[in-house]
Amino acid sequence: MKKKYAIGIDLGGTHLRVALVSEEGEIVQKVKMPSSENIVESLVQSVRDLFSDTVKGIGMGVAGLIDRERGIVTESPNLSRIEGLDIAGILRDTFSLPVVLENDANVAAMGEKWMGEGKAFRNFLLLTLGTGIGGGIIHNHGLMDVSAEIGHMSIMANGKNCSCGNNGCLEAYASARAILSHATTSLEDGAESALRECCKGNIYKLTPEDIYKAALDGDTLSREILREAGRYLGVGISNLIHVFSPDALILAGGLIGAWNIFIQEAIKEASRRTFRQLFEKVRILPSSLGDDAGILGASHLVFTCQRT
Repeated sequence: MKKKYAIGIDLGGTHLRVALVSEEGEIVQKVKMPSSENIVESLVQSVRDLFSDTVKGIGMGVAGLIDRERGIVTESPNLSRIEGLDIAGILRDTFSLPVVLENDANVAAMGEKWMGEGKAFRNFLLLTLGTGIGGGIIHNHGLMDVSAEIGHMSIMANGKNCSCGNNGCLEAYASARAILSHATTSLEDGAESALRECCKGNIYKLTPEDIYKAALDGDTLSREILREAGRYLGVGISNLIHVFSPDALILAGGLIGAWNIFIQEAIKEASRRTFRQLFEKVRILPSSLGDDAGILGASHLVFTCQRT
């Protein structure tokens, strides 16, 4: 019997990832590139590069709220140029294949359940910590059909403005964008920091990795920025544990690279705020799949014929 494959797509605020994935969860070939202005052109070309007659369908995770009936993204604060665009229809018509469209954090949660740390848990939450903050909820081994826009949970009644138009959102305090904004604002205001030596002195080209490296080297500003963001993340985590009492909370995305400061501070804050019985039940651990969680989860939705 001929082996079957799916093409999994993970379209986030910063990067586009596309992969050819087997039914057994093997990533055969993978493409990663920045999320460009020409999203449709990049998507079609990336799929074409991986396409063959063994591909059963295309699964796609996209940052934002999904209208599954129409196959469009209705709202995406970090990727507004795709709002209302019939991405699923374009891919379906171009390649004559079924297309599954789902929120990017939801497919990452599915990927973790299929091939990652989530295998061991009946109920868990996945948080994607990157440009923004997303969430996916697995309940009774399946994906909970809710928006799970965890990054837009309000944690400050009259807080900072968020890209979604609200204010006080978790994402406005604990995402990569929030961390970078805090750093550049502090440097503009004259704060002393080793960060001034990064990127040939261009503070507007700083990355979260630059901040974490400086923090590890003892830079006071970098350490405080990461700790403050971690404390806000801990508030959000505590809220989630109180509501869902999950078996595990799996953290994914680029910011988990700063585990020793950012995440540890979040865990400390969450432990301080959460009912002890609930907190002690939860395992908080990093994703074992890294960037691959989304493309694996998107592919798995194709194989299981969900929402095609």
